[in-house]
Amino acid sequence: MRQALIHQYCEGPGVVSAALAGATDEELDARPAPNEWSAREVVHHLADSEATSYIRLRKLLAEDDPVIYGYDEAEFARRLHYDRPIAASLAVLKSVRASTTELLRSLDDDDWARSGTHTESGPYSVETWLAIYAAHAHDHAVQISRARAAATPKVEAPASSAGGGSRVLRRMRLA
Repeated sequence: MRQALIHQYCEGPGVVSAALAGATDEELDARPAPNEWSAREVVHHLADSEATSYIRLRKLLAEDDPVIYGYDEAEFARRLHYDRPIAASLAVLKSVRASTTELLRSLDDDDWARSGTHTESGPYSVETWLAIYAAHAHDHAVQISRARAAATPKVEAPASSAGGGSRVLRRMRLA
């Protein structure tokens, strides 16, 4: 199970990059709903989250019973100019994940048993950290795809339109 989670963690940046492939500025800035993040904002969140997770894991490994602090993600988004280009934030995601993957692969059983206390969720172990962050980029890749789709108007031909065929084919012809 642990090796599968490490593999999933390692693949996160590729999944995010695939979700962003070919994105236009309009797609990066579209919001699926008024209070939801755009794809651009999600990318910046991922970079900030990865930088935070990098320190969290290292504190768990290097300190005895560390306190792991939560942070206000929405406030980061408001104050850290999440409207900027995404290239540097994608590089942070990839680099931090690559470095941390190497570290994860070198841990022994004593390392995996280490833990501390998260200020918002209580007991927080290296195993907990991995379970959270293995899925994090994948979950946000889905969110990126949903946000990008918000920029694409859905055009449907009436069911009785000439040419027949399925709705999917009619959509393709209209595009």
